[in-house]
This record gives sequence, C-alpha cells and structure tokens, in this order.
Amino acid sequence: MDAGIATKKGKLIVFSAPSGTGKSTVAKLVRERIGELGFSVSATTRAMRPGEQDGVDYHFLSPEAFEEKVRVGGFIEHEFFFGNCYGTLLDKTLEAVDSGKHLLLDLDVKGALNLKGIFGDRALLVFLKPPSMEVLAKRLEGRSSEGPDALKIRLERASMELSQAERFDYVVVNDDLAETVEAVTERINQFISQS
Repeated sequence: MDAGIATKKGKLIVFSAPSGTGKSTVAKLVRERIGELGFSVSATTRAMRPGEQDGVDYHFLSPEAFEEKVRVGGFIEHEFFFGNCYGTLLDKTLEAVDSGKHLLLDLDVKGALNLKGIFGDRALLVFLKPPSMEVLAKRLEGRSSEGPDALKIRLERASMELSQAERFDYVVVNDDLAETVEAVTERINQFISQS
C-alpha cells in the first residue's frame, strides 16, 4: 500500500440549513452517491432505544460524563434539546480525519463555524437555503407537527441562520432536489480530491 495514501488526512463536510430546508434528504442522497463519505456519530445523554447501538447510532453518555467532556473542551459543539444533551465529539472527529476518513456532519450554524475554526481548510461548510422564507414557512406548516408558537420560533431561528450563510464555503438554494444533490455532490467531490 502506498504510504502517502495511508497517511492522507480525511476531510469534513458540514451541512447546515434552517429546519425545513431538506438538509437530511440532501445529505442522505449525497452519501448514496459518494460511497467513501462516512457520517459523524453524535454523543447524547438520552437513553438508548431498542435496536440502537452505542457508537453506531450515537455515543451514549451519562449526564455526568457529558458534563465532564463539556468542562474539558471535548466537544466541537453541543446543545440541550428536548431534555437531553447532544454534541459532536472532538476526539472522534480527530480520529476520523487522522485515519484518512471523510465525514459528513449535520450541524447548526454555530457548530459549523466552530468546526471550521478548529479544522480550517480540512472542512467544507455547505449551507442549504430555502428558495424563500415564504416557501420555508409553507414547508414547515405542511409538516403539521408544530403549533403556531413553535413555528414562529423556527422561522425566527431560520432568519438568524440565513444571516450567517455568507460565512460558509458553499451556499446552494434547495429549490429543485435533483439539481441541489447534483451540485452539492460535485462540489464535495472537488473538495475531497484536493490535496
């Protein structure tokens, strides 16, 4: 085996987008097209559900272990969400990059910018925009999963997230899913192929 290949560092591709933009769908389709792209496994304090595996679905941590990792700077980003903590482990991400793996991460804007600050040009930040705030509102309303107050909060957060888009390496409007997946796949392949 070529020693240069063995020591080549991996790269990180980060997707950020307002809720309702189609980020999960785009990420899934891009991963189907780029076979060498792994997915970052987050840490959480929530209980393991039947069928889940530690290290595969999540890294399951006790609240105390999670808090200790926060204290020592063990997360790229972390948040409290619906009664549980979630975070992206710095050590696991470093291990993947150092072993030559390319990872896709799904992070909020703050987490994406934190990661870029740590990994610099080893990270590509991709921001998916909705065609408009009106379209985004209709998509969120179409889910029928939230009341008016929750919808208002999501739209306010979306507005804040959109204001940060210019800080990302690549911004694409997710108007046509097939075109978006094609464009994002092409950009990621270019990024991965760079030394």
